[in-house]
Parts: sequence; C-alpha cells; structure tokens
Amino acid sequence: MASRVRVWLNRTYAENVFFMDQLRRNPGDRAVEIHATHGDADSPVLAAADTAELEPEGLSPAAYVEYALDQCVRRGIDVFVPRLHQAAIVAHRADFRTAGTALLAPTPEAVAVFEDKATAYEAASAVGVPVPPWWRVRTADELMCAVEELEAAGERACFKPASGAGGVGFRMITRAPFSLTHLSGFPGPYVQLDLVVEALRRAEEPVDWLVMPRLEQPEVSVDCLTGPDNRVRLAVGRTKNGRRRGFTLRERWLAPARLLAEGFGLHYLSNIQFRMHGDRPVLMDVNTRPAGGLHQLSLCGVNAPWAAVRLALGEDPGVIEPPFLGQDYTVVSAPRTLRPVSVPQQRAPETALPAVPAPADGAAREAGAPAAAPA
Repeated sequence: MASRVRVWLNRTYAENVFFMDQLRRNPGDRAVEIHATHGDADSPVLAAADTAELEPEGLSPAAYVEYALDQCVRRGIDVFVPRLHQAAIVAHRADFRTAGTALLAPTPEAVAVFEDKATAYEAASAVGVPVPPWWRVRTADELMCAVEELEAAGERACFKPASGAGGVGFRMITRAPFSLTHLSGFPGPYVQLDLVVEALRRAEEPVDWLVMPRLEQPEVSVDCLTGPDNRVRLAVGRTKNGRRRGFTLRERWLAPARLLAEGFGLHYLSNIQFRMHGDRPVLMDVNTRPAGGLHQLSLCGVNAPWAAVRLALGEDPGVIEPPFLGQDYTVVSAPRTLRPVSVPQQRAPETALPAVPAPADGAAREAGAPAAAPA
C-alpha cells in the first residue's frame, strides 16, 4: 500500500479549500493529510485542513524560511505549496529537500522574472509572446505622458501596481468629472484622472505602476503543469466572458503559455492569463502559483492538484489530456464551515500555539462544485 502523503499550504486563498478537496479525492485513493497555516483564524482553509495553525505575524522573509523549515520537520511535510514569501522559500529548495520536503513551486529565476510585471513583459516579449503597450510610471508627469499617448492612439488607459496579485490596485482612468453619477450603484473601477494626478503630486513617495490600454474580453487563464525537466504535462485554458466561464484547448492561447512555462522554469502549477488587444491575444499576467480557480478543471475530468503533488514526489503522471471539455458555467458563492472556536489573530512571540485539528465534518466538504468560497 502506498504511504500517506502530507501536504502543507501556507496562507493561501480561501478558494483553495477546493484544491484540498481534490487532493483527498485523488484517483488512486491515496491517503492525504493536509496541514494549513494562515494569519486569519477564520480562514476556511484552516477549517478544511486536518491540522491547522496560526502563523506568526511580522516575520522577515529570512525568518519565515526558518519558520517554514521548522514546520516541515515537525509536521513531517512531504510536499509544501508555498504562496506567502514564495521567492525566499524557493531560494532554499535544497534546505527543504534535506528536511525531506519537496517544494511545489517554480525555480527562483522564474519567480524573480514574474513577480515584477514590467520585467515579465520584457521577458515575454523577448521570446515572442505578444504583450500590450505599457509604460512604467512613478510620478504624475510620467502618468500624464502615458495616458496622453494611449488616448492619442484611441485607447482607454488603466493602471495597476507593477507587483501584486488578484487585481489589487487595478483602476481604469476617466476624464469625466466627479459627480453624483459616480455615487450611484456599486463602486466601480473607474477613477478620475485629475484626482489621481493630484494624489500623486501630494504623495511623499513615488508609486510603481504600469499604465496600459484597457484589454478586452475574453480573458483566458491557462493552467499549466510543468515538470522540473521543463516539459509541460498539462495545459488547459479557462475562458471568462462576463459571467460565462468555459474551457479551451485552442493553440492561440495554449502555445504562448507553453512557451513561457517551459522557457522560464515555471515548474509545477502556474497560471498564465491573456486578454484581447484589438484582434490578438496578449499577455496580461503570470502567476507562479496555482490559480484560485484551478479546481474548475474538475469539470473537464482533470485533477490538477493531485497530478502536481505526484510530480513533486517524483511520480511522473505523464502528459495529461482532458478526456472532455466541460460545458459553460458560472461561479457562485457557497458556505463552508469554520472552526468552532476562533483564536486570536496574532500569537505572542513567547506563546507556543499547538496545531488544532480541524473538525471532521464531511458534510462541509462539497463535491467539487466550481464555486468560490467566501473569503
């Protein structure tokens, strides 16, 4: 009988409760135990895990690596899926290997290239992957120059942080003056150019933004599974057009994603996003981690999390072709139980907090519905 596999997810997204569900429902029916850590005591991933622990706050990247190595040794972790401080962790892959833990994460070089969007666009363009026009701006004057160039070309300008994830900080620029119109309905992504310029001129420190044209739908997120030999084992595109979601295997999306994954060492699970600029797909973003929506590939008969864990353990699953493409769908919220007792948000440095087993509530673990867990 195959041995039990112990997997750790650190401070990950709420949607990864479904990642955890898929590990447990692996095709080989192999025993999987999941350890989760987070800074939020009410994170659903802590409730979904077999053992859970609050993470200490305020650790430097170097101190977090020491904390992570200690977790791996004490918990007997076989596979570690790092999100927080990923760059510092992958730089110490050899130390984790010595501790008996495989990192389900890319190479340090890949993380360095893609954690900065400007560097990512330069690297992608150099290997022939189309990217949108973009400007790196740090001052109000640079912002105005970029916006004026885009508008002269008939484009609508937007900006986002040069580093970041999940659409945090993304805004679309409008020259329409602020009025009651902007206070009706739900808050939107639009921000008045004059207000942005004024805020930049008052700011004590420069910003680090990318200004680019607004890209159009469809948005296609290509989930890739790549081995340490730089060969892609799985590539499936998830399409988004408004509320409608679907899947694609069209090479116009998959070919540039494979080129990036294989050429830059995006080992194990990565997510490469494209949108339309005019009539062609261009790169929007590269995530060097599993996407929050990765579990949606279950609608195509694919268990990507388990295939990735097998690959990290040296058990090559080979090239994975989806047996079918699932029908179009949408994403809705679904309830998940939390731990019965909340614990303090932050642990005092001198206090040792033991792992807390999560409640074994089978009814709380849903059957892989493509829904987003409440954050």
